[in-house]
Amino acid sequence: MEYIAGIGLGLGIPLGATLIGFDRDRAFYPLLTIVTASYYDLFAVLGGSPHALGLEIAVTMAFIAAAIAAFNISLWIVVAALLGHGLFDLVRAGLIVNPGMPLWWPAFCLTFDVAAAAYLTLLLRTSRIAAKPSR
Repeated sequence: MEYIAGIGLGLGIPLGATLIGFDRDRAFYPLLTIVTASYYDLFAVLGGSPHALGLEIAVTMAFIAAAIAAFNISLWIVVAALLGHGLFDLVRAGLIVNPGMPLWWPAFCLTFDVAAAAYLTLLLRTSRIAAKPSR
């Protein structure tokens, strides 16, 4: 179920953003990356674990840095960040014990990340969105 939901939302949210026009602004996909990464911080707060929160914030900061770089340099960095976040979902439980994280979340997040990265890849390859800022 978590895989179906992850794929559905990972494609549905960006597709909806395209249909509505939210993704005309270059900030949409970098912000999506930040929000996606920050859910683990929320789970650490819910689990009442300051140690997990510190570790999760450090990871989130790396994705915030990637999102800023993507906004300023190339949206391909968002594709790499989302794929990297998905891969990190595979190993995160062995590295960070986060008591507030639902057991199904890593599988959901992995499929969301990969689906969203695939959708953005399609947009970039078809030039529906410019990879680089127009400065």
